[in-house]
Amino acid sequence: MGKRDSSNWTDINIALRKIVCLLRPDKEIIQNGNRMVIRTLTTFRNYVMDFPLDEEFEEDLSAVDGRKCRTTVRWEGDYLVCIQNGEKANRGWKHWLEGDLLHLEMTVEGVICKQIFKKVK
Repeated sequence: MGKRDSSNWTDINIALRKIVCLLRPDKEIIQNGNRMVIRTLTTFRNYVMDFPLDEEFEEDLSAVDGRKCRTTVRWEGDYLVCIQNGEKANRGWKHWLEGDLLHLEMTVEGVICKQIFKKVK
């Protein structure tokens, strides 16, 4: 939903940038106690995060942008917040709900990307 600006993705190859801008991913988030699973599903590539809350873990982002980082995800009120420490500064994301909309705000080195997902009924 919405247009994506890929002009600041300077170190991701041009073909991948063009494909990503055309995708309309499905998102599934499941919490079971202290464990979370987040599935991002597209016709191009799927990405699954399976992790403990409030514990740092190594995240392999090779399917996304070829990087690895140390990641911590926790609840801050109604926001699910992720901090990723690695070769890119100020990297992370947060999810929150507003009615039937799931908001995702991703940040890296001062660049912010926002996505909004509609709940499937």
